[in-house]
Amino acid sequence: MLKFLLRLFSPPKLPPRKFIKRKGSSYSRSRVPPPRPVSKQRMPPTLSGADDLKGKCYVIDGDTISIGGTHIRLAGIDAPELDQPWGKKAKFAMVALCKGQIITAEVQEGLSYNRLVAKCTLSDGTDLSAALVEQGLALDWSKFSGGAYRHLEPQGTRKKLWRVAAKHKGKLRIEN
Repeated sequence: MLKFLLRLFSPPKLPPRKFIKRKGSSYSRSRVPPPRPVSKQRMPPTLSGADDLKGKCYVIDGDTISIGGTHIRLAGIDAPELDQPWGKKAKFAMVALCKGQIITAEVQEGLSYNRLVAKCTLSDGTDLSAALVEQGLALDWSKFSGGAYRHLEPQGTRKKLWRVAAKHKGKLRIEN
């Protein structure tokens, strides 16, 4: 019992002291680590609307892929984020669609959170956005697609993906 009370009321353990060389002075003892260098943010590539990207992709989440290190957002749809319900299922459905396939990304104008926006298709002509909407794991975002994928949504999908639907209506704050 005494050990418990001593641990409970003793001051917290501090990290071991390090000797840090300061500018214009000798070595000093300090518990403050040196500042970390500031990393540069990844800048999106500059491609015109006529350029296409082609190759195997890495799936980041349900509506974002990467081809050759370039992050691409699928045009016209919105899938749940990984920490939301159905988010991981949407990602793995996209992985199953893209595995071993060559993806062609027709780049469109504009950026979305430092990602290019593109219509992505498989070598057999399958539209990735349409395939994900048909599976009920993404919603048509009519603000950007003009309703091109709305007819593909299975019944009850908007209720299932309620957080995505609320974001489209402006009722859910987007944090990034």
